[in-house]
Amino acid sequence: MTCPHAAAAASALAIDPMVQDLDGETARLREAGALVTIELLGVPALAVTRHADARQLLTDQRLVKDLDAWTLWQTGAVTHAWPLIGMIDAGRSMFTVDGAEHRRLRTKTSQAITPRRLEAIRPDIEKFTHELLDALAEQAVDGAVDLKAVFAQPLPMRVVGHLMGVDEAQHPMLMKAYKAFFSMLTPHEERMAVLAELDVFYTELVREKTARPTDDLTSGLILAEEGGEPLTEEEVVGNLKAMVAAGHETTIGLILNVVRALLTHPDQLALVLSGEVSWETVIEESLRWDPSITHLLMRFATEDIPVGDDVIHKGEGVVISYRAIGRDTEQHGEDADSFDITRATPIRHMTFGHGPHICPGAALSRLEAAIALPALFERFPGLSLAVPAEEIRNLPVLTQNDKAAFPVLLNG
Repeated sequence: MTCPHAAAAASALAIDPMVQDLDGETARLREAGALVTIELLGVPALAVTRHADARQLLTDQRLVKDLDAWTLWQTGAVTHAWPLIGMIDAGRSMFTVDGAEHRRLRTKTSQAITPRRLEAIRPDIEKFTHELLDALAEQAVDGAVDLKAVFAQPLPMRVVGHLMGVDEAQHPMLMKAYKAFFSMLTPHEERMAVLAELDVFYTELVREKTARPTDDLTSGLILAEEGGEPLTEEEVVGNLKAMVAAGHETTIGLILNVVRALLTHPDQLALVLSGEVSWETVIEESLRWDPSITHLLMRFATEDIPVGDDVIHKGEGVVISYRAIGRDTEQHGEDADSFDITRATPIRHMTFGHGPHICPGAALSRLEAAIALPALFERFPGLSLAVPAEEIRNLPVLTQNDKAAFPVLLNG
């Protein structure tokens, strides 16, 4: 069996850390094939760009999260000096282990984020939403305001903070820390300092909740009894640190991407506002077409894994390129590059992952979007972009589809 990606290593497709042309990068990945050699800040990896392949690989036990399985790490070619290492070597949590240990850590989280708990916080999400809609109106200047800064960013942070039992006064610190951690403009030493700062914050939170538990996610993780041994302090801290990052960052993108899609497709916006198409359909099509996650770093092969006519070799690093997968014509039809809430083919995407590591906060993100989006358009039916859509720039973040700002006019 041949290995085309090995021969092409010298001409690897470089993933742009400044994210200047996300549509172009997605198209180039799709055109390059199903398994594409890419370069991540000087480090080679393989990007998976097809839905069917990703679905298979995300349940393949030969692909693991264990950094020690990566040949480049074993040989010292990649060290802690690599700017992206913090996204892979992020401490012990359900996001960084596999097998029985992953099931144990994830079971604890599932006990803390139950459908009943989510339904119980629905009134709080509605309250936060309406408070932030008021803030949009109050902070607008001549009708113009940054939808991200005033609405889409603080809402998921309030929700996850409420779930965790974090004082709202700490939210700005957390948002600033995560922004610095993910940005490719943050110097490596500063990024590692941010990780240390987050470790201190979450450790103090866990110790406080251990001494005085309340009805929140943090206490739930500490007190969860089923699924084997209780979580250690390190494991609770690791789970919380990663869950907040994944939870609020992905929901910011989801809200903004839906708004941009609808405002640039007014005929489809009319269908939604008339009730002819559900908000659920809009959210799922947006998750497919313009997902919050662009590339998920990283899994490692513990042995050779055939993928079509290619092979992932033992020790190689694998990136799941969710944005390319969402545009897969074999899965979504020849019009996969189009945003279409009336599409005939079922919207079956994998934006929240698949298999054992599927995002545990997917239901929460969908719930927030399902509350926030109709409320936003009901309050401001004349909502429009304040700049041409192509002028809305992405932040320099390799893994998320995150906007620097999102200027809108509340009344057209």
